[in-house]
Amino acid sequence: MNAKVRIGGNAFGYPMPVAIVGAVVSGKPNYMTAAWLSRVNYEPPLLGVAISKRHHTGKGIRQHREFGISVPGRGLAEAADYVGLVSGAAVDKSRLFERHPGSLAHAPLVAACPFLMECRLAQIVELPSNDFYIGEIVAAYCDEKALTEGVPDPEKLRPFLLTMPDNQYWGLGERLGKAWSIGKGYRTT
Repeated sequence: MNAKVRIGGNAFGYPMPVAIVGAVVSGKPNYMTAAWLSRVNYEPPLLGVAISKRHHTGKGIRQHREFGISVPGRGLAEAADYVGLVSGAAVDKSRLFERHPGSLAHAPLVAACPFLMECRLAQIVELPSNDFYIGEIVAAYCDEKALTEGVPDPEKLRPFLLTMPDNQYWGLGERLGKAWSIGKGYRTT
């Protein structure tokens, strides 16, 4: 057995997907970077994103009950990092990106990102330092060249990930096998 070292409670061993969250705040599109997001329900399709209570973007989500999720490829890492560094309360980020015309008026989507989701707010879970916004995915868009057999292909999307607490970006690794399938032959003895 490998020796374990106690490293504290604010550790997380899994990389998290990086996305750009869009919301309309004070009549303008605003964008921020988030990595604390996850699909949380199958039907209806729900996605959750944790955003600090002090972030400007949360105001727009609360006001209009809509938000956009744009998954950047590796080529947008610098731009994605920038929108996470500066607050929309201090810097106008409305013209940083060309917008993809989605179906929701207050869910700005970044056209340069290969995968996009429009969400209608379903619920807010208030946590001590963050609010967890749960949105129903009402539409998703993907670059045609990033699809394989009609499904978004991670190798073609080229998303990147965040690890914490070291705060590093990483590229997605190799495919290991088909879920709910590769374990069928596993035997414990």
